[in-house]
Amino acid sequence: MTNPATPPKAEKLSAIKGMNDILPPDSARWEALEDTVRRLMRAYAYENIRTPIVEHTALFVRGLGEVTDIVEKEMYSFEDKLNGDKLTMRPENTAGVVRAAIEHSLLYNGGKRLYYMGPMFRHERPQRGRYRQFHQIGAEALGFGGPELDAEVILMAHALCQRLGITDIELQINSLGQPHERNAHRSALIAHFEAHHDVLDPEAQRRLHLNPLRLLDSKNPAMQEVIGAAPKLIEFLGEASKAHLAAVLEILDANGVAHTLNHRLVRGLDYYNLTVFEFVTTRLGSQGTVCAGGRYDYLMEQVGGKPAPAVGWAMGMERVLELIGEQALVTAPLDVYALVTDVADFPRVHQCLQQLRQCGLSVQMQAVADGALPGIKSQFKRADASGARYALIFGSDEMADRVVTVKALRDASVAQVRRPLDAVAQWAYSLQSAD
Repeated sequence: MTNPATPPKAEKLSAIKGMNDILPPDSARWEALEDTVRRLMRAYAYENIRTPIVEHTALFVRGLGEVTDIVEKEMYSFEDKLNGDKLTMRPENTAGVVRAAIEHSLLYNGGKRLYYMGPMFRHERPQRGRYRQFHQIGAEALGFGGPELDAEVILMAHALCQRLGITDIELQINSLGQPHERNAHRSALIAHFEAHHDVLDPEAQRRLHLNPLRLLDSKNPAMQEVIGAAPKLIEFLGEASKAHLAAVLEILDANGVAHTLNHRLVRGLDYYNLTVFEFVTTRLGSQGTVCAGGRYDYLMEQVGGKPAPAVGWAMGMERVLELIGEQALVTAPLDVYALVTDVADFPRVHQCLQQLRQCGLSVQMQAVADGALPGIKSQFKRADASGARYALIFGSDEMADRVVTVKALRDASVAQVRRPLDAVAQWAYSLQSAD
């Protein structure tokens, strides 16, 4: 008979599909990637910006375009129960960075170079390299209109790939020209596809007059011949747009960055103009774009600010980590694992370990398990499994003599020694100097 005082067993909860936990030891690889990004951004003088995860829905509708897959199908949008505001979890962060720059007058004293890292959200079917909560690294150069900044952000993305050991990628680049040039191309596209209306699938027919550029991205085999014969945007570019692209390519060539001109590359967001680019790989299946971006000189004005040019990119962190593999981005090993045989010694042990940490060493201490400290043999097994370079033994004999035994776990040629507790900082500094 069930005891009425016994509460029912709680239902086991799990993460939302496509929104994944990042657990140790894998989280250490994320931290190492983030550290690599921070060092690179510092080298290029880009400063960190952190924007809210939730923004007004209108920001993305106005910024990305109403007839984009993101706005039409993928945004997590909801109404605020308190005041009825229409809000959206950010599907990308360029619009948020631009909104912040306008709101806080970041360009008052000139252009700003900014970068960010963080989660984005898109409501779509989870698949390899594409999740409902995913993470991006992004760089945005706001207030700069010259082709040298297009080249700078591309060089920076290329340098990041090199630092991460990603070599099997291809840089594809194109120019979308200016709005009036795109409008002329748009009219030509509509006329071309209208002449082949019977070949278009229902989705292409729906988009034909709304966003005909998106038809060029169709993977429908039945449409490929018609797409291949479609007018190319390069045919509609004026001399200024061509010169801008040529200047970007000249800088890339001078720096030995290989690239492929892809005149079908259009990007999926409405705010781009002039230079657009992607770093792509064949190793991730259909989700082969690792980094993508371009120039967006009119977005600032579209979301309510004064006109200002800008260029930037975003890189998918999950895709990067999958590309570089399990062995890359190995973090520094644990320096010290402390073995303790008597809980009464914890105060003095902690005092010693704090000194080691202040000297820059990473330290883990054996803790009580199931109400007691494990035996010394068990602790040694745990110390070895931790990957620590040294075991520090705080046994009863050591405590009586006010010393600690230092044992190297990875180098058998290093002799086991005893060090006075009050001289442990000197040992830590000597270890750091040797490294």
